[in-house]
Amino acid sequence: MSLPTQMRILQIVAPGRADWREAPVPKPGPGEVLVRIRAIATCPHWDLHIFGGQPMFPGAPLNYPYLPGQPGHEAVGEIVALGPDVTTLRVGASVAVWRDSGRRPQGCYAQFNVLRADDLIEVPAHLPAADLASLELAMCVEVSFQQLATLGSVAGRRLGLSGLGPAGLVAVQLARAHGAAEIIGFDVVAERRALALSLGAHRTLAPDALIWPPARDASALDDAIDLTGLPASIEFLMDRTRRCVTLFGVLREDVRFSPRHLFGPGLVLMGYGEHHRAAAETALRFIVAGQLRLAPLITHTLPFTRYAEGVELLRTKQAVKILFDPWL
Repeated sequence: MSLPTQMRILQIVAPGRADWREAPVPKPGPGEVLVRIRAIATCPHWDLHIFGGQPMFPGAPLNYPYLPGQPGHEAVGEIVALGPDVTTLRVGASVAVWRDSGRRPQGCYAQFNVLRADDLIEVPAHLPAADLASLELAMCVEVSFQQLATLGSVAGRRLGLSGLGPAGLVAVQLARAHGAAEIIGFDVVAERRALALSLGAHRTLAPDALIWPPARDASALDDAIDLTGLPASIEFLMDRTRRCVTLFGVLREDVRFSPRHLFGPGLVLMGYGEHHRAAAETALRFIVAGQLRLAPLITHTLPFTRYAEGVELLRTKQAVKILFDPWL
């Protein structure tokens, strides 16, 4: 089958403005493959920051026009061509991006993209795109569970999760899969608390000190994961957790570790680990087994011509994640 020479690709050309334009279909180099993109899910923090004119990480440079196809990276598709020396994948295989290595000039908001073979994982062809596109997010969250596992399994323990956006909703399901005895989710948005309950949380609450007063005794959380990056959220967990609070959300401000966290027992505040393939394989195994469902996080499916509308839905919290179809 001959491949087209032209495709369409999204490019954020200025804050608040994105174009859906023609571009040449890229060719894979050594260690790379060409993927026909089936669908791409938003990574809300990336999309909101870049489309809103702010760098994803504090102090990082941000220039426009932004790199074509970026910041799209949660993608699923089919391999249509192999570059030299690629032996681990085959033409026709269904694949998902498990890692955004940042080593490519073009992102996945496109009809085709060249990706490093090492950044892809083969996935079951029969599963819908909505079940697989956000595998990269699931890998990222699984890393936090593997961080906690260095102190001991979460199995049989009471786990708190602050922030029930996409990552938090994945965390609810991973906590179940890893055997947590009780999963308590915190979020200010009632609709997201309800969705978390439907995906396996035992209880959900607003992060309100009057509802759950500070205490690090036997009534507290055993462990917790913060998925917001907000100091207020992290400190709320620290005041109610006995063993460890691990950080998933992007931290932009200082967090106060106080004398009250040193004793009875001493609290561990743990940073984030490294992305790695074993975490992706674990997440995929849970997906195939039906223990991790990513499709419920997709609240809208849109064409790229409605990208600005989609980002606005994310900003106003009318959407959890959006699945963009580059062929609509």
